[in-house]
Amino acid sequence: MKDKNTVIGWLLIALVFVGFMMYNSKDAEKRAAAIKKQQAIEALTQQKSDSIAKIEAQKQAEKELAEMSDSTNALFKARQGSAGTTVIQNELLKLTISNKGGQLERAELLDPTYKNQQGGNVVLFDAQESNMQFVFEGKEDNIISDEFFFTPKEVSKDAVTMSLPVGSGSIDISYSLVPNSYLVNMNVQANGLKGFFPAKADKFTISWNEKMRQQEKGYAFENRYSTITYRNTDNDTDELSSAGADKEKDGEDFDEKLNWLAFKTQFFSQILIPEEAFDVEKMSSKQLKEVKGDVAVKYLKNLQTDVTTNFDPSGKNPTNMKMYLGPNKFQTLQENEKMLGEDRDLDLQSIVYLGWPIIRWINRFVFIYLFDWLTGWGLNMGIVLLLITLIVKFAVYPLMKKSYLSSANMRVLRPKVDAINAKYTKPEDAMIKQQETMKLYSEYGVSPMGGCLPMLIQMPIWIALFNFIPNAIELRGQSFLWAKDLSAYDDVIRWGTNIWGIGDHISIFCVLWCLSTVVNTWISMRQQQYSMTPEQEQSMKMMKWMSYLMPLIFFFSFNNYASGLTYYYFISGLISIIMMWYLRKTTDDAKLLAKLEERHKKNKSNPKKTTSMMERLQKMAEQQQEVLRQQQEEQAKKHGKK
Repeated sequence: MKDKNTVIGWLLIALVFVGFMMYNSKDAEKRAAAIKKQQAIEALTQQKSDSIAKIEAQKQAEKELAEMSDSTNALFKARQGSAGTTVIQNELLKLTISNKGGQLERAELLDPTYKNQQGGNVVLFDAQESNMQFVFEGKEDNIISDEFFFTPKEVSKDAVTMSLPVGSGSIDISYSLVPNSYLVNMNVQANGLKGFFPAKADKFTISWNEKMRQQEKGYAFENRYSTITYRNTDNDTDELSSAGADKEKDGEDFDEKLNWLAFKTQFFSQILIPEEAFDVEKMSSKQLKEVKGDVAVKYLKNLQTDVTTNFDPSGKNPTNMKMYLGPNKFQTLQENEKMLGEDRDLDLQSIVYLGWPIIRWINRFVFIYLFDWLTGWGLNMGIVLLLITLIVKFAVYPLMKKSYLSSANMRVLRPKVDAINAKYTKPEDAMIKQQETMKLYSEYGVSPMGGCLPMLIQMPIWIALFNFIPNAIELRGQSFLWAKDLSAYDDVIRWGTNIWGIGDHISIFCVLWCLSTVVNTWISMRQQQYSMTPEQEQSMKMMKWMSYLMPLIFFFSFNNYASGLTYYYFISGLISIIMMWYLRKTTDDAKLLAKLEERHKKNKSNPKKTTSMMERLQKMAEQQQEVLRQQQEEQAKKHGKK
């Protein structure tokens, strides 16, 4: 019975186990079916999503293709058209904008102060002389602005927008003049063209070239001041050298960005000022041959630059630039820069060349204010230059007097120096003679170099005016005596044939200056001879002849220069002659010698007072003796002597 129960128990356990296995197997099949169903649903969903994305991508591609096709068709149509212009102006400036390229075609100054050689308004450039094209790189096609015809929109007296249709969008170039200024605002903006440009597009190129007009009478002189000038972000103003024939720089020569770029002649400039600094790709200057005869328009150089600047293809941020088209007048440039409202130190007035730093400071803080003060009186410019010369000469008169008295001291001591020379006549006594001479100078408290330093101090003033006068636009077109234009050469004496080294004229002011220079050289030589030993006089003979030759060199060099400059030099030289004559007439040699003798007695009683001077003069004597010894050795070698 017991075995029977055991068997039944095992059977029941087996049945429960089999039932559990069967139940569990059916549940697994249900779960597998559910998972399979879920996977199928997910696969269908992903397939549907991929299909939608593919359709959307295809639609977008078709849309962009259609846009590009529309753009290409629009650009093709924009290449067809007829030339037309729009004129805008303010009180000082009149601009003509061409619909071909949407660019400035002509710039005319309306200020009656500035006239051309024929008496009309100054025209900075006209059609066929200047070209400023904008180059935009697209995905399939590039836009080069001067290949297309733009449509003028929003036209007013002082503003216009030139629009180039590109598909459903456009590229707009806006111009607006700032009232009472020589400034024009330029804005370049894309509208609805995001698909036209590559994703990384953020720049466009400005290619600017111009055949620079000759505005002034003298080709050679104006040409010296005509070039490409630029200012970098380090606040340094520089230029392509205006000397020589052709100059060129590639972008690799520039490790700087530019705050502005200018095409400059002697008295007028076109300055392009970007909101964000330019990158330079290329700039070049090519010399043009001078044209003789009566020609309506003459030219100086071909100037060209390629630069890149910022660009937003989405059109949210326009590219903003400004342009100054006007005179190179220091105060005018300052005033127009203030109107820009820039935080940057643009220093537009640095385009007016005033010389190297120290010389520039003298011009900037002395002569500009002095010149403005005198011109404010309404005087003739010849009188203004005369007054400036008188003020300068009287300002340096103490230095001139000190230089003259130094030479006069040497003159009255000359008999004593001659006595020393007569005492030591042998060549081997040269050192003793030199020492005795230096001792004499020391005891009497005079220096052979006393007249040189005051003259050297005057040199910066001379150089400053050399840079200031040719760049003073106030002299332009102003006549004085026989000179019709003080900013150009005076040519009362002229002939039709060009002579090498002279040209086709003689500048009378230049001749007068050279003659006054000869007289001043003669006076200077007479003063110097009193401070020289016979040996020094012998060695200075060549220098003496060179000094007399300099006025002739000046004539050939300055015959084409501005008559205002040579007039200033002539007046300055003439006043120097008068001052030297006055000093000579008012100097009593006997009284001067008595004063020196009194000084000699004091120095004798106080020898310490002359010690430092004696040491300096002794050292100077030794140096001069060494130079003399070397000269004697060279002469001995030439004659075959040891």
